[in-house]
Amino acid sequence: MRVDVLTLFPEIFSGYLGQSLLKKAIDLGRVDVQLHNLRDWAQGRHQQVDDRPYGGGPGMVMMVGPVVEAVEAVQARDPTPAHVVLLTPQGRRLDQQVVEQLSARPRLLLLCGRYEGFDQRVIDILQPDEISIGDFVLNGGEVAAMVLIDAVIRLVPGVLGHADSAVDDSFSSGNRLLECAQYTRPREYRGLKIPDILVSGDHGAIARWRAAQSYARTRQRRSDLLDNNQGHTHDQQVD
Repeated sequence: MRVDVLTLFPEIFSGYLGQSLLKKAIDLGRVDVQLHNLRDWAQGRHQQVDDRPYGGGPGMVMMVGPVVEAVEAVQARDPTPAHVVLLTPQGRRLDQQVVEQLSARPRLLLLCGRYEGFDQRVIDILQPDEISIGDFVLNGGEVAAMVLIDAVIRLVPGVLGHADSAVDDSFSSGNRLLECAQYTRPREYRGLKIPDILVSGDHGAIARWRAAQSYARTRQRRSDLLDNNQGHTHDQQVD
């Protein structure tokens, strides 16, 4: 998968791209992340990318010309057309289903805004997929782009060490429940012991226990998700 990121602050991504699973995915050639500075398409000595809003009001608005021309130029750098995503609190909510849809795309182009947002003509011309990571406002789209990248690359084949890791995650397709509690060594710590069933060796019983735990946790913490799990019947008592 190729991901192009258009931003006014590409240096924000330097540490993120050099760490953990994403770095490994890049090193293995599973993911290619390219950063582009929007100011490279700005006109004039000061490389202006924003201006005062027509009609008055606070703040500045990102200009249509540099943004549209940047997207068009970056699109042309690879024969595979990119799915253009504009990170904005006004977009559709990012959830695991949207992540799965995006992971099926061979190429994404993420557009990070700043200031008071984009000139509406950016949206009118580019027709991007507007996506929000939540009902709150950030200083810019860079952090939201990192969230999206982090979620999507987990589903790229070969990125995770175990093929089933993403399948068992909370919110994944076919598993609209929260993940159950996990344990590792030591078996006891400060008087807290792991559930005996996990060392029973009975894999069928362990699977049933985990499913019941997952359902119980979802019912307690996110009962709104249970509308999507009408087929689950884990109301039995759990240890």
